[in-house]
Amino acid sequence: QVRLMESGGGSVQVGGSLRLSCAASRHTHSDHCMGWFRQAPGKGREGVASVDYDGSTSYADSVKGRFTISKDNAKRTLYLEMTNLKPEDTAIYYCALKGGRYASSWFLHLWTGRDGYWGQGTQVIVSS
Repeated sequence: QVRLMESGGGSVQVGGSLRLSCAASRHTHSDHCMGWFRQAPGKGREGVASVDYDGSTSYADSVKGRFTISKDNAKRTLYLEMTNLKPEDTAIYYCALKGGRYASSWFLHLWTGRDGYWGQGTQVIVSS
């Protein structure tokens, strides 16, 4: 069992920045995908950014050029650097992990969310 704990959410103004962190309770499979998903009020879950077993990354079109995903394997921590935040970025952000050799794009856009691990989420609010 792997526990994921997100942190770093908060309230910012339009154009501001936040850095989310996701700490894993233990080292996981050597081959795995990790990523960030979000869910805004009244909307479905959306993939935001992901990184796969060989370090390849994928991003939702809506965040390309503004968000950066990175991972520190020694610290068992995933990060999401968010800049130029917009009101539409307001959501609960979840960290997820799935063991296996899956492409980052598949993990971000096609993974059903099953057979993996999820954090509890951290709230991001962007106000104008």
